[in-house]
Amino acid sequence: MKEDLENLKMTKSAAGAILAVALTAVSLTKASPPAAVYIDPLLYNVVGANYTNWRNSSAVGFNPTNTPPPFIQVFDPSFLEITGSSATIRSIASNPGYAFAHEAPVYVPDLNAVFFSNTGGGQLSYSGWFNSSVVSMINMTEVDMALASTTGDVNVQIQTLYLPDTVQMVNGGTGPYKGDLLFVTAGRALLPPSVVRVNPKPPYNTTVLLDNFLGRQFNSINDVKVLPGTDIIFFTDPAGGWIGRWRPEPMLPEQVYRFDPSTGQVRVVADQFVHPNGIAFTPDGKTAFVTDTASLGETEQTLPATIYQYDVDPSTQSFKNRRVFAYADSGLPDGFQLDSKGNIYAGCGDGTHVWNAEGTLIGKFYLNNTSAQMIFTKSGLVILDGTVMYLADIEARGMNLTTL
Repeated sequence: MKEDLENLKMTKSAAGAILAVALTAVSLTKASPPAAVYIDPLLYNVVGANYTNWRNSSAVGFNPTNTPPPFIQVFDPSFLEITGSSATIRSIASNPGYAFAHEAPVYVPDLNAVFFSNTGGGQLSYSGWFNSSVVSMINMTEVDMALASTTGDVNVQIQTLYLPDTVQMVNGGTGPYKGDLLFVTAGRALLPPSVVRVNPKPPYNTTVLLDNFLGRQFNSINDVKVLPGTDIIFFTDPAGGWIGRWRPEPMLPEQVYRFDPSTGQVRVVADQFVHPNGIAFTPDGKTAFVTDTASLGETEQTLPATIYQYDVDPSTQSFKNRRVFAYADSGLPDGFQLDSKGNIYAGCGDGTHVWNAEGTLIGKFYLNNTSAQMIFTKSGLVILDGTVMYLADIEARGMNLTTL
């Protein structure tokens, strides 16, 4: 009798679990936007030895439903609070023969425009040792008008900025910074990497703030953020140009720097990376995130593709108490942004991944292609995908990146 009761309890428990999953799926179906697909982790925790879709390369995305991209992939119901119930992903600009939209997105609210750069080196970039990358701009008012006229994709004309030779291979951006675009450049050939301010209005006057570390060239400055509540600039400096063959062999460790423009002081705040890449802060400035894209340019898949989390020392602003925040299952976590509620968005091998503040992967904007960067605008999340720019019309809004 006791054994029968135990079996009955187990049967009820199993039935309850199945019912809970079913009810979750039903509620998600009702609340999900049309472009969303729910991937219940419980259904894929065990796939068995006969599973035929093993991912033997991190370059392959996890798409067990074989849904045609682009679409919204939901791993946790909380992701729907980010997307809202009517979210869409549509292409807003494209050029199949040119990787025009890759890095350094900066949204300027006063102009309702996004500034960005194309790929530095690589296929379809038309840049390298002898040619710099290009900075461009897309007018989001024109995007909104074009999208309002159709339910499909659009292709809005972008505008190229012609910047001086002191700006070579723009790879990271943030702002507005005191009214300007704040860019970091990777340098090209023997021309040094730098931190620069660019006026977002013609004729795009440019001011170089920094181009050396006490007489030594940086490697290839990659990404940049300003510590909230200050005007102090933090940037990563991996050997990307050397790996991409548009810069000489690196002469400094690959590390993270703090630069105070008011005093000119530059110092290292974090090291022990293979290739530091993206950088971001929480809105309160108490926590920093840095990605290590160790397998950049490598076929070795056991190297880090990891976002690390740090405490920002309140007096020195050095990064301390390093710990793993998240590991990207596809590609590398490149540039990333935070929304106003502290969720982290990173460009990865199959699109843009989103983790909550605890480091749980809650969803993806699945593109089946590498997304290096993204930026929040009043129209939604603009995602850079090389030859395509997408707009995810979602409810979440980005943290304030403006420095007055």
